[in-house]
Amino acid sequence: MSEEKEFDVKEELAKLPKKPGVYIMHDADDSILYVGKAKNLYNRVRSYFKENIGRGPQIDKMVSLIARFEYIVTDSELEALVLENNLIKEYSPKYNTLLKDDKTYPYIKVTLGEDYPRILLVRKMKKDKARYFGPFTSGGVKETIDLINKLYLIRTCSRKLPKDFGKERPCLNYHINQCCAPCQGNISKEDYAHRIELAIDFLNGKHQPIVRELKEKMAAASESMNFEEAIKYRDLLENIKKISETQKMSDNVGEDRDIIALAIDGSETVVQVFFLRNGKLIGREHFYMMQVEEPSADKILTSFVKQFYAGTPFIPREIMLQEPIEDIELVEQWLTDKKGARVHILVPLKGAKEKLVDLAAKNARLVLSQDRERIRREEGRTIGAVKEIEEILGISPLNRMEAFDISNTSGFANVGSMVVYEKGKPKRSDYRKFRMKTVAGPDDYACMHEVLTRRFTHGLDERREVDERFGSFTRFPDLLLMDGGRGQVNIALQVLDELGIDIPVCGMVKDDNHRTRGLYFNNRELPIDKNSEGFKLITRIQDEAHRFAITYHRSLRSKAQVHSILDDINGVGPSRRKALMKHFKSIDELKAADIDALLRVDGITAPVAKEIYDFFHGNDG
Repeated sequence: MSEEKEFDVKEELAKLPKKPGVYIMHDADDSILYVGKAKNLYNRVRSYFKENIGRGPQIDKMVSLIARFEYIVTDSELEALVLENNLIKEYSPKYNTLLKDDKTYPYIKVTLGEDYPRILLVRKMKKDKARYFGPFTSGGVKETIDLINKLYLIRTCSRKLPKDFGKERPCLNYHINQCCAPCQGNISKEDYAHRIELAIDFLNGKHQPIVRELKEKMAAASESMNFEEAIKYRDLLENIKKISETQKMSDNVGEDRDIIALAIDGSETVVQVFFLRNGKLIGREHFYMMQVEEPSADKILTSFVKQFYAGTPFIPREIMLQEPIEDIELVEQWLTDKKGARVHILVPLKGAKEKLVDLAAKNARLVLSQDRERIRREEGRTIGAVKEIEEILGISPLNRMEAFDISNTSGFANVGSMVVYEKGKPKRSDYRKFRMKTVAGPDDYACMHEVLTRRFTHGLDERREVDERFGSFTRFPDLLLMDGGRGQVNIALQVLDELGIDIPVCGMVKDDNHRTRGLYFNNRELPIDKNSEGFKLITRIQDEAHRFAITYHRSLRSKAQVHSILDDINGVGPSRRKALMKHFKSIDELKAADIDALLRVDGITAPVAKEIYDFFHGNDG
């Protein structure tokens, strides 16, 4: 075997181009220590290897660990900034200041691209014909949507209109006067569009017109002694009042702006963000930053602004900061390009705007003082627990772990589960369920082989078509956790070998009482302290994989039971059977249904409802 050529730092420094780009520092194990951008790679990278420049002990330590560096040349400093953000998010280098929270916020979407629009809760903004409101940070979004649907009788179904006009009976919302039933052609496209316009006005904070209308209706209902109707209007008014109170803080301009300030205590930093939309405070959120160099407000804010706005789909027209940040003009240009409209970054020094920034800073200090102990406990349960597992297995980093389990009853309805943990926390959006296609009997090994093959084959296929950073299947784990010992681990290693994938596999070995007792890794059982956070995390992952598989299996078992019983009822064919299975979650729920409940199911007529009821209760019912 030929020896690899040793990296000569001085020689490589001399080759650096005097162009903008991104540089990546590696240690002896080839782990990425730091990612940075440069206007001039030659000057910036060389500065790390100069003596006595007062950059702090942590950065000196990082420099001592650098075994090699690489760089990517870009056409502009702006391109370098974007690439730097992408690489930091992808690799989470140890010596970069990192935004520790990975949050997504709900938006309210008005689907204006449809002939009869709907109002939905979504987590992502898309470039479509829809109108988006948000992001919202502090609950109440579903309640707001429900209220608007009730006020303006907006449809909630997913029917394709006008294509599906009259194909099915109107849903329950129509019968309880909470939908105007456009699916039946009961309202013209123009009248429905007017309702949507009123709903959009409501979302923009124009509540007074509907408040006046509801008060008049409530008074009229009271005068006519229709107290039930009056109570309905009173409740709607109360709900509007609650929503209005969440928007008390406002300015006179009606602008969209974010207000950002921070609090620093040693190595701990909290950044507080106030979100003002259309001049109204719709919410606030705090974020924890992790830095290794001596804390510096401007550097931490710079890292936060770049990482936060790289990951959020909405960018306001104005961002107010507590301190000036580095490369402020460059960041403004990047955000302007990203938004498609001018974005301003301000550091207010007096007046109402400065008071808002001060208020954000006070909130940041309050969060830092109140949450310090909770933060430490949470990090111990998550990041600290992951570090313990890394030390036991000798693998780092373990940012993403996937665990798999199989569930069946004597081979009936074989199912598999995949649960995902990132940085010690469950990522439920990436969970997946599998129903066996090739295994008929009770063979857990064969089932696991199918599940893993489908999971990673799907991932490989998607990687060829989409960006690797997106989607749950395209992202491969740093560690596979199998619910069992040597047998399950060997099945996983076999699948990975067949597909040409290199991922470490660890078994979660159980004792005679079905409790985790250790880890099986590299043909050895490794002991683990049962009182440690690492052990508790492994147990949580194992329990979660088992719970997810069992829940899916039970749902299939229940549906199969309903399916087989319904075959024996007169008048219930494939379409009605499907409607009943969709409407009732279990056979017990179906048995308990009376005639009225059965009539609410699409396609069930009065004679068929009586047949179903008599089947379960006898002809005397």
